[in-house]
Amino acid sequence: MTQSSPAAEPGGETAPRPALAATAAQTTAENPWPLRQLSVKVGEYVARMSPLWVEGEIVQLNRRPGAGLSFMTLRDIDVDMSFSVPIREHVLRSLPVEPVPGARVVVHAKPTFWSKRGSLQLEADDIRPVGLGELLARLEQLKRTLAAEGLFAASRKKPLPFLPRVVGLICGRESAAERDVVVNARRRWPAVQFEIREVAVQGVKAVKEVSAALRELDAREEVDVIIISRGGGSLEDLLPFSDEQLTRLVAGATTPIVSAIGHEVDTPLIDLASDVRASTPTDAAKKVVPDIQAEIEQLDLGRTRLRAAIRGRLEREQSALEAMRSRPVLEHPSTILAGRADEIRSRISLARTLIGSRLDRAADEVSHLGRQVRALSPLATLERGYAVVQTPDGTIVRSPEKGADGDALSVRVAGGRFGVTRTAEDPYIPPASP
Repeated sequence: MTQSSPAAEPGGETAPRPALAATAAQTTAENPWPLRQLSVKVGEYVARMSPLWVEGEIVQLNRRPGAGLSFMTLRDIDVDMSFSVPIREHVLRSLPVEPVPGARVVVHAKPTFWSKRGSLQLEADDIRPVGLGELLARLEQLKRTLAAEGLFAASRKKPLPFLPRVVGLICGRESAAERDVVVNARRRWPAVQFEIREVAVQGVKAVKEVSAALRELDAREEVDVIIISRGGGSLEDLLPFSDEQLTRLVAGATTPIVSAIGHEVDTPLIDLASDVRASTPTDAAKKVVPDIQAEIEQLDLGRTRLRAAIRGRLEREQSALEAMRSRPVLEHPSTILAGRADEIRSRISLARTLIGSRLDRAADEVSHLGRQVRALSPLATLERGYAVVQTPDGTIVRSPEKGADGDALSVRVAGGRFGVTRTAEDPYIPPASP
């Protein structure tokens, strides 16, 4: 759309206005589009869109008696956004089940843009409720996807503390689930403290409010464990607890999460992503806090076992000590010394005997050697009557021819020495034979 209009100039003359830009990209600060132009262009663009099927949740449904047209507000399943959807009354009457707020539906509609209000709506000509089988198939597909990402793996699950300082509780407003958790937990451990967040647990606001409460409690350092609790209900009632964003939030929480949604047969996806699944809210209370009476009994039992173990150990050690003391060596310590003394005396006596015998043999040997030495000594020969004749210089006279007559000689006999003079004649006269 292009048009121009006159504009007054300082000289009183009017100058034509520049033509409007043909496209949004051609607009400038000096030549902008008026809002009506933008509205027209958006309407033209939306009018070229084809009819399509969309899925959503009915938030509100206005049906006027006698009117041919009804209006409903359709909300996105995961994101907080909605559209107004006018639909023919006869289309609604053709449904096998009357649609109600909270129901999930798919709608065949044509997007339309209201230029004056600047709003977008969907004009529906067909509507179909999302069946239970289809819901289950979608949940199964989402379950497989999240499992493949490891959100349900046992390795990432965190253990529960033995005795939490503060228990965070997310539950419905004035719900039986809240009473079940609080009453049973305090019956088991009266001093337990709670941080309770009451939120919508079904309907369009459930995912948003539960997620906000979970983020808040997860950020508080004093909260050691968080319970997400809700009573039983239909599959549609429990759908918020299979929401993908909420399931990812539960899996990524730093605080251990206990899921207690519905009854034991109900298994929303946050049951798989949580660290511990409780079959009921009462079961959650039992898993989160210990039973003080049972702990006291276990403590008493432990003390009894410890006393028995110590008593038994002392008795065994006493018996071993008495058995050791009853041995002769400890009962009469002198016994072992007496035996050793006898052994020492015996060995001393043996040593003395051996040494005396050795000394006697040695004395005999010395005496024998002395006799041999004396027998071989020249003195022994002299004692038998022999004499040694020597010249004055000590030379032994072995032959009569040696020396001259009148030489002085020295004679050695057993009793001593004396001098003689050599003569020509031998005065020795042999004895006469008998």
